Amino acid sequence: MSDVTPEPKDSSGVAVIDRACAILFAFKPDDSALTLAELAARTGLYKSTLLRLAGALIQHRMLMRLDDGRYQLGPATFMLGAQYQRNLNLGDIVLPLMRELADASGESVSFYVRDDAVRVCLHRVDSTHAVRFHVREGDVLPLEHGSGGLALLAFGGETGDVYDRIREVGYSVSMGDRERDTAGVSMPVFGVRQTLRGVVTLAGPSSRIDRAFIDRHLTDLFSCAARATDGLGGDSRVLRAQWRASDAQGSERSG
Repeated sequence: MSDVTPEPKDSSGVAVIDRACAILFAFKPDDSALTLAELAARTGLYKSTLLRLAGALIQHRMLMRLDDGRYQLGPATFMLGAQYQRNLNLGDIVLPLMRELADASGESVSFYVRDDAVRVCLHRVDSTHAVRFHVREGDVLPLEHGSGGLALLAFGGETGDVYDRIREVGYSVSMGDRERDTAGVSMPVFGVRQTLRGVVTLAGPSSRIDRAFIDRHLTDLFSCAARATDGLGGDSRVLRAQWRASDAQGSERSG
């Protein structure tokens, strides 16, 4: 008796596309090739359906069949990925999302990237408050302090209990760590092959950015980071698995 869940009988064009996409997305980053049985187990499709759709995908070079009968992604998938990368502008993806986050929270939003031993503010959306956390695009800041630096270190693979805790909850919090009167919270943004592209930071004066504020806007920050990750070719499901909105105490550092 098969363990595979019977596939829907819907044969509409949309259903066919869904099944074809299920085959393509069955391949994980570490897979070189998959057998028909492995594809059936991962997609829930009957082997007869797989063979039919695989033939069409092979014709369009989206899939290749090796001499030993296994399947691997075809050259057309690389061509599409390369085209996507050529057309990709990080600012076009993250800035609209940062503006949404700034509007929702009323505070400033920054996008930081790592440059060797420092971090650089690549993009910035200021709050409308007269009193705000002043950082400009192009400013260079330390990695070891502030939620942005801590997140870059943690999701860049730094070892240690502090960084383990940040990775566990999916974000970092800083209360007066870099500057006494400032606070912030940061989440990572990933790109193709889950490469860390940077971190998005929501920050401001500690008189407004307290634990209650952070708890209220974690969902907004997560939405920004997850949508940016998807837009840059990453997989936001990794973020969803890591993110925990209940407690950030272990990732806080007080200064």
